[in-house]
Amino acid sequence: MGLGANLFFILLSFFFSVAAACTDGKCRLLDECSTDEDCGAGLYCFSCPQGFSGSRCVRSSITDQFKVLNNSLPFNKYAFLTTHNSYAIDGEQSHTGVPRLTFTNQEDSVTQQLNNGARGLMLDTYDFEGDVWLCHSFGGECHDYTAFGPAIDTLREVEAFLLANPVEIVTLILEDYVKAPNGLTKVFTDAGLMKYWFPVTSMPQNGEDWPLVSDMVAKNQRLIVFTSIKSKQESEGIAYQWNYMVENQYGDGGMHRGNCPARGESSPLNDGAKSLVLVNYFKTIPLKQPTCQQNSGDLINMLQTCYGAAGNRWANFVAVDYYKRSEGGGSFQAIDTMNAKLLCGCDDIHACVALSTSGACTPS
Repeated sequence: MGLGANLFFILLSFFFSVAAACTDGKCRLLDECSTDEDCGAGLYCFSCPQGFSGSRCVRSSITDQFKVLNNSLPFNKYAFLTTHNSYAIDGEQSHTGVPRLTFTNQEDSVTQQLNNGARGLMLDTYDFEGDVWLCHSFGGECHDYTAFGPAIDTLREVEAFLLANPVEIVTLILEDYVKAPNGLTKVFTDAGLMKYWFPVTSMPQNGEDWPLVSDMVAKNQRLIVFTSIKSKQESEGIAYQWNYMVENQYGDGGMHRGNCPARGESSPLNDGAKSLVLVNYFKTIPLKQPTCQQNSGDLINMLQTCYGAAGNRWANFVAVDYYKRSEGGGSFQAIDTMNAKLLCGCDDIHACVALSTSGACTPS
């Protein structure tokens, strides 16, 4: 075959490959893509060299478990995507006038995180400049070069989301360093969030079920707040996290394959007197590139390990860095799997048969 014929077939092959490529929102999960606009609803165009070549469509949003099934079960029978250090966002401008010298953990605004399905936000609160700020610390203190911004700005984003989405519930998990008396109460009040407050007096004791999600929505008690300071449960009515939740080790210590140790402040993961289970899966020092692999199969494997460590209980909160980075389904698929296990015993929420909790699963 001559050179001209070879060139013809090469060009013909290229033409058909280009013609066959999906565009204009028609690309499906893991299809090759060039821009976000190529990908269908709930997907975006992303490159994960650890998982695949080139750029492909991967998930960008959660499956709403309440729309697939219903919200008539106790709160602790569902799983929720949680963003670690939700406030530590790439490109966030300095609010102090001093260049920030610290790491970030997320790429989207808090509003975007919520719109994409995050329902748990981890926030680090500090006294700073006479107010409550969200901050990384150095030596246990907030500094102008580690501060991200006043807490009220982020809390107002949460309030706007709850106002615009009257059936949604948001959980805030505070690593709390605020010492000012009633400092947290004031900032929550100023942000307009007290009208959504879920009261400590309604939280279950001794491993009992939480109220039904439908009842929480009906009463507009749609903001759950946990603090890491025990005394604030009595002084400010803010729930002490480890009275109600078990949590595995955060950072590198929680990422050893086949091992799911408890965080030091938490009771043992299999403590049945605590109704909620939080699984952290993120590195001590966040690095973007490997996160797409960590948030995928590695995360699912750890959730399985922590299930056994927690006395055969699936995670209610799954906390990750850079939550949208994945090899395909990522943290969104992990939440689909947790909700399926919690609600019906299946491997994916879409396989659950409505109103069944007995493992009745539709074929994939």
